Formats: sequence, structure tokens, C-alpha cells
Amino acid sequence: MMESVGMYGFCGCKGKSKLKCDSRWEIAAAAETAPTSTYSSPARSLGDTGITPLSPSHILNDADPVSEQQTFLVVVAIDFGTTSSGYAYSFTKEPECIHVMRRWEGGDPGVSNQKTPTTILLTPERKFHSFGYAARDFYHDLDPNEAKQWLYLEKFKMKLHTTGDLTMDTDLTAANGKKVKALEIFAYALQYFKEQALKELSDQAGSDFENSDVRWVITVPAIWKQPAKQFMREAAYQAGLASPENSEQLIIALEPEAASIYCRKLRLHQMIELSSKAVVNGYSASDTVGAGFAQAKEHVRRNRQSRTFLVENVIGEIWSELEEGDKYVVVDSGGGTVDLTVHQIRLPEGHLKELYKATGGPYGSLGVDYEFEKLLCKIFGEDFIEQFKIKRPAAWVDLMIAFESRKRAAAPDRTNPLNITLPFSFIDYYKKFRGHSVEHALRKSNVDFVKWSSQGMLRMSPDAMNALFKPTIDSIIEHLRDLFQKPEVSTVKFLFLVGGFAEAPLLQQAVQAAFGDKCRIIIPQDVGLTILKGAVLFGLDPAVIKVRRSPLTYGVGVLNRYVEGKHPPEKLLVKDGTRWCTDVFDKFISADQSVALGELVKRSYTPAKPSQLVIIINIYSSEHDNVSFITDPGVKKCGTLRLDLTGSGGTAVPARREIQTIMQFGDTEIKATAVDITTSKSVKVGIDFLNY
Repeated sequence: MMESVGMYGFCGCKGKSKLKCDSRWEIAAAAETAPTSTYSSPARSLGDTGITPLSPSHILNDADPVSEQQTFLVVVAIDFGTTSSGYAYSFTKEPECIHVMRRWEGGDPGVSNQKTPTTILLTPERKFHSFGYAARDFYHDLDPNEAKQWLYLEKFKMKLHTTGDLTMDTDLTAANGKKVKALEIFAYALQYFKEQALKELSDQAGSDFENSDVRWVITVPAIWKQPAKQFMREAAYQAGLASPENSEQLIIALEPEAASIYCRKLRLHQMIELSSKAVVNGYSASDTVGAGFAQAKEHVRRNRQSRTFLVENVIGEIWSELEEGDKYVVVDSGGGTVDLTVHQIRLPEGHLKELYKATGGPYGSLGVDYEFEKLLCKIFGEDFIEQFKIKRPAAWVDLMIAFESRKRAAAPDRTNPLNITLPFSFIDYYKKFRGHSVEHALRKSNVDFVKWSSQGMLRMSPDAMNALFKPTIDSIIEHLRDLFQKPEVSTVKFLFLVGGFAEAPLLQQAVQAAFGDKCRIIIPQDVGLTILKGAVLFGLDPAVIKVRRSPLTYGVGVLNRYVEGKHPPEKLLVKDGTRWCTDVFDKFISADQSVALGELVKRSYTPAKPSQLVIIINIYSSEHDNVSFITDPGVKKCGTLRLDLTGSGGTAVPARREIQTIMQFGDTEIKATAVDITTSKSVKVGIDFLNY
């Protein structure tokens, strides 16, 4: 029988009777000294081999010396959006040229197609079929009965934000109601972009481009929790973009950070200013929202034929006005989420420091779609809409495409109505379902601002359309107001409005009205591509972001000497006559603490029992700052380091053996290492939020 590891030491009892086994007996004794309760300590149940802080415990905050960088020929950034996605790239020898991907086949009237819809189609056998416009068009052309067998997914990125207990096995639901593994879908989508980008690069180079020549950058919302960010990395590994052994080939970039990096390069002709503080290009502030943006869109439309954007190797005019310590807010409003980030300038290099941890929420343009769906439920009945989505999934997609192009035509000063075409199968299925016409339903519904047009369209008044935007825009403005109340944000100079939803004149007007007198509001002209271009720049120079805020508190579980009156009685553990307090959370870093890129935080520990042959260090995280025990509410295990203490190579083992534990922060990934100072043995682990 193998020797088994005892709770906080090494148990070598080899199956002797219970009373003769020291370690087991001591735990029993400890349990007797503690009052009985239903409380169960993970430290006791997991069979940890414990550590205790060396006295005095020391902290060393070092920045990791920049290791030898791997060289790549090209940086490819993928903006994996909720509603639309795309990629852009730059050759490392020509960093000033950013190439946006080739034009996509397909497209919708009135909708720019520099990106492609984030839609994916799997065959009835669950094999990848197509992505983007191709997926949507093929699905649309399927016979309704055949379409029920195919798996069509759209807007699935939001699942990573809304799932509280995300794991590698989390499911997504296709339009036909069938379940499919989220990891598979994300990997298929990333693999598709990988193949498209490598094909385009190979065509440009005139020879096959190897994946090993590419540094990949994938953008994610800053407000995503750590499991969602890790999930994206796992999907990228599965798609073959990089591997755990060569993790540096892939950077997970935060969307507002990418936008921030691009905004540094903006020249005056590449942006529109909305604030009431200034007049730009002869436009007053009130003109700017409508006319200025229309002019910018025309400029972008003309430039669209050229997919190469020159990023001058200079600081833009706006940026040159910023001084050391100046602050600005990036509002990244996309399809699914709105991310708010506060950055501060650090001179002379103009590095960025995250001043206030990213906030935001699910207030993207999808909110407007949900309001439209609620309106349809009000008119036609929730029971009908639910059935229609299941029985005619392709027609439902058509209806939402028709709504999308009208949604983009909404504007504060619009007076003429917006017409939304209802698919024939909607009209037909409604008649079968209810026994009367769509027109009858509209008359009966008491929804005054939506009328029926004889051409088979819903005719919405501008006020009705604006009302669909209101809840989402109100949430964004309220969130920004809360942010501006924070002392760190009080003296903000600029607000950069970026992301696809930033194109909406209704959102622009609301932001201008609420904050135009507090700071200067800037919108880059090609606002929907801001993140994509910034992500490329980030991939070319990842060191530009110097300081981030830690989203979580991190620490390890340790034993401390038990102090009567200070420690709870149920935490008492007696071992070899020593009274220990179990489950103590020894903090490495606190939530919202500033962390330099590559910063190392070191702690020294010693085995609780000198004769231990193995130690296990469990790493825990929490959203809360004041954590005392690993059993406190909200504390989650997110890593384990197992270090073998056998074999000191002939050297005498010191009475207090030092085990150094190091955590490296700053990137979107966190790494932990434990080193036995006596033997120089070490183990490493990446913090894992998905498998515990």
C-alpha cells in the first residue's frame, strides 16, 4: 500500500489501526476541541499538506526583466464581436500600415460590411459549414423543414458574459433549440478567422504563410470575468492559433485598451468632436452630431475601397495636448456590452496606466433588439413569437436583419417613419396560428405608434424607434454618471466614444447632452474599426500598457499559529502538540490594486511539519478585498502547486525550509511558481478558473 499524504504532514502509517496513526488521531483530537458545527473545512477534507508563512513574511514586488521576445513576421488581430467580427493585420517590418481584411461576400443594404456578422452554421452532423454572411445566406435559403436540422448560432459571445459558472462544458443553444458545446463553437469561429487570415497573407506573400510566423491578438471586453477571458484562450488553443507551450504567441487584449492605444494616434481629420466645449471644422456642437458624422461616414465610405490604413509614427494632435497625469475615459459600446475604462498618461513614453478598474455591463446594441422583440410580443403575443422562432428560425433571422438596417437609420431629428419588412412566412404562420391577420393584431394591440402598411411592412414612428433605444442608452448614461462621481475620475479631459454602437446618433446625442460640459467628447471616424486597429498596435508593442487594476484578490491557503480569542474555535487544528489555525487566506494582491505589467509578488513559506515530503499550495481568488479565510463566501480555488520535497542532493536540510511562492501579474493571464530554496526544485501553474 502506498504511503498516503496526511492532512498537514506526511502520514506513513501503512494501514495501522486508527489510534496508532498520529496525524489522523490529531485531526480527530482537533475536531473534539472545536465545538461541533455543520461547518466543513476544505483544508481538512482536501487532505492538504500545509504551509505556514515564514516569520517575518516578506513581499518583494519586482517587475520581471523583459525576456527575449519571440519574433513574428506579422501581427493579426481578431475582433470577435457579439454582432459582427473581423480581423486586421500588420507586418512587423511595416508597423505603420494596418491592413483590414478583404471585403466579405454578401452584406445587407444600409449596413457596412467591413466586418462580417458573428454567425455560424453547423451541418445536421454538427460539422462546421460556414461563418458570417455565407452562413446566414445559406441558412436563409434552406427549406424550412430542412433548416430545423441545421444548427445556426448568432450573438453567442454574450453567453460568456452572462454565465456565472462558466466551464469547458458550457452549452450554447442553436436557433433550432439544439444544444452544442460553447468551446467547440468558439474554436470553429477562431479557426475560420485563422484560415482566412493565413490565406490572405499567403496570397500577399506569394508563398504559404506559416502559423508560427503570426502573433495573434484576440479582443475581449474588459468587464469580462477571468473565466471568460481564459475560455477565449482555451478556444484559441483548440483552434490551433497557439498552444499552452507557446502561450506568448497569443495575446488576449482588452477592448477599451485597444481602443485607447489607437486613439493616441488620431489626427484631427480622423475624428469628430461632439463636446459643447469647442467648435470643430466650422460646425457648432449641435451640428456636429448629425452633419459632422454624416461627413465622416462619407469620408470612410470613400476610403473603404482602400483597406490599408496608415498609422503615422507620431502622437496625434489630441494626444499632444495631454500632459503627465492627465486622465481620459474610453467608452467602448459594442453589440453586447459597454466597457468603461479610465486611463492616465505616463510620460515621457506616453505609456498608459489603468486608473480605475473596468466597469460596464450588458448595455450593448443588442438591448435595442430585445426591446423590439418585447414590442413584437406585445403586438402578436409571446406564445406566437416563441413558436415562430422555433418553427421558422430562418425567417426570424430575416426579420431581425430587416430590423437591424432600420435600427441604424434611427436619429434624434428623424421625422419620417421607419418601415420594417415582415417575412411572408411570418404573416402566413401568424394567420395559421391565430386564425386572423397580422393587420387585425396590430389594430387590436393598442400600440399606436406601430401601423400596418399595405406593402407588408410594420411602419414605426421615429418616436417608437427612439423608445426602443431608451432603456439601453439610459443604462449607459447612468453608468457613466456613477463613474464620474468617483474621485479618480473627477478631472477627466477627454471621453473617447468607440465601438459599433457608438455610430448611433441617439447614443452620441445622449452622451453629449450629459457630459459635453464636463470633458471633450471624441469619436474616431471609423469608429467600428477602432478596436481592431488598436489591437494590431497592441500586438506590435504589448508593453504600451504599463499598469492595470487587478480584478480580483489573490492569495493562498496557509496555517497560522492559533491565537485564542482571535481565531474561530472551529478553525483549530492540533498537530504534534502545536495548535494551528487552518484555512487562513494569505493575501498576495487585493482587488482593484494597481499591478505593473509583469509584476512579481513573492512570499516565503515553510512546511508546517519539518518531516513533510510534499507540500501542496492551493491558490484562491475572490472579488472581495477583505478576505480572512479560504472558506469565506465568494472565495474560489483557482490553482494548485504540488512540490516534492524529497532529495536535498546531499545538502543539509535547514530547520526552517524556505519555499518561495511567486505570482506574476499584469497580463490577462496570471502565472504562479513555487521554489524549494534548498533543492532549487520548482513547479509552475497557470491560474485556472474553468476547471476547479
